[in-house]
Amino acid sequence: MRGTDPEDHAPTDPENHDGTEPERGGRSDSESRGRSDPEQGGRSVPQDRGRTEPERGGRSVPENHDGTEPERGGRSDPEHRDRSEAEPGGRSALEVRDPSASEQRGRSVSGGHPVPTAPGRHSRTDPADRPSAEAEGHGPVRYGPALPGDGLPVPAGLSAVLAAAAGRAAEQPVGGAPALREAACGYWERRGLPTRLGRVAAAPGAPALLVALTAALGGDVLVPRPCAAWWAPYARLLGRPVFHVPTPAESGGVPDPYALLETVRRVRDEGGDPRLLVLSVADDPTATVAPPELLHATAEAAAGEGLHLVSDETWRDTLHSPHDTVLLSPAEMLPGQVTVVTDLAGALLPPSWPAAVARFPADATGRDLHARVLDVLTALGARVAEPVAAAAGHALGEPADVVERRAAAVRLHASVAAAAHAAVVAAGAFARPPQAGRHLYVDLGPLRAGLAAHGVGDAQELEDLLTTRLGMPAPGGHRFGDDLGALRVRLATGPLLGDTDEERTECLTSPSPLELPHVQRALMSLRSVFDDLRDDAQRRESPR
Repeated sequence: MRGTDPEDHAPTDPENHDGTEPERGGRSDSESRGRSDPEQGGRSVPQDRGRTEPERGGRSVPENHDGTEPERGGRSDPEHRDRSEAEPGGRSALEVRDPSASEQRGRSVSGGHPVPTAPGRHSRTDPADRPSAEAEGHGPVRYGPALPGDGLPVPAGLSAVLAAAAGRAAEQPVGGAPALREAACGYWERRGLPTRLGRVAAAPGAPALLVALTAALGGDVLVPRPCAAWWAPYARLLGRPVFHVPTPAESGGVPDPYALLETVRRVRDEGGDPRLLVLSVADDPTATVAPPELLHATAEAAAGEGLHLVSDETWRDTLHSPHDTVLLSPAEMLPGQVTVVTDLAGALLPPSWPAAVARFPADATGRDLHARVLDVLTALGARVAEPVAAAAGHALGEPADVVERRAAAVRLHASVAAAAHAAVVAAGAFARPPQAGRHLYVDLGPLRAGLAAHGVGDAQELEDLLTTRLGMPAPGGHRFGDDLGALRVRLATGPLLGDTDEERTECLTSPSPLELPHVQRALMSLRSVFDDLRDDAQRRESPR
């Protein structure tokens, strides 16, 4: 373990200063994404934070979907903080920390919000929701859907590297061996981020790095709404309050700067201690890339408030139009206040080989943070497996075969994502054009009338319906911190590539993958499902 001062080992107390858990409810529809209010001097004000009332000790009071306050008899004692009663709209007003209470109610806390589970119905994409898992005593933290995989066979070159290292008995040191960290330094230097060897740490996946960073930095955590499904649960695992900040309409992953400032002010006014902002320039789940001017404004706002930024850059190498899309890292703007995290499952390794790397600031602050993160990783025993480390080092070196395979996979998923986007938009749904990744984020709000005929009134019910009809996971927006009442889902492109390795490989090598019969069938099925929902909505519309 790295030698550090004793104070480096002790993150701050995981609860708020008054011992209560902050409100996490709120809306995230188009009104809550940082709309401009003339009375606020043109600043975007987050609409999804509860009302602050002096008689409640200045704490935020969560609201129902209709804007009214849940009936609590005006009390805010621990009894009411732990009860998490279901609202008429189906979502609990407050999240609980008591595992037994969560088990009794059978709710999933995934993507930042509790998901009420009706008797006998459990999420298809969250195994921890099943009764058997509850009987095993799982706590209230539930993990959301995994990263969208590429659905492609593992490249032969990577398999050979991993197989050659399979006989090594020695384990990787915590934080990665020098060879792996040197490969990471070269990877970042080729992207305009000079990196010192002593400021790099590797771990078995980005979640391990984020939980270590959260523990090392302490304080409250700020994330965009929506955000990657795995960000918030790891903070809550540590007992850290998580506050969602609205994003602007044009992109996800990076909060609106004025909404960020307002959120920080409110949290501090209520006794909170915001220290960490997690963002993503190439985003999951929205598949958008934040404009440089937005990123700059948000980074400056965060720096002015003394926040440390963690930039999740897992998807930066999956731009659909790399020559037309400008992607910048906040580490280029604020090198002393940004830690970059990259999960290699985004573009370099299969998700079954967990490996991720983190780049810390080069100054003394970065040195101390790096040491504290290594302490946490040591306590967790979070080492990259030796064969996986060998494959990760090879991939980070970006030899020609790795670069060519990555480029081919990106082109394939870009074309399929564009076709899927055209299908859902033609059916009347909303979706921003995907710019990166292997997914798209769809808002079916315009089809709400037709969905109601199928008993769908929230994101969980929409997830259940589409998962069944499409025959592939369609995680609801509530798993990404979006409002439960908003009818949003993330659709991945990997399942549209075929059912066998032969079909998926054919997609990768074909000059026209969209013309392959199995891809056409998959896209036709997608169009059919969404067209049926559009037709249902049109039949139920009131005549004008």
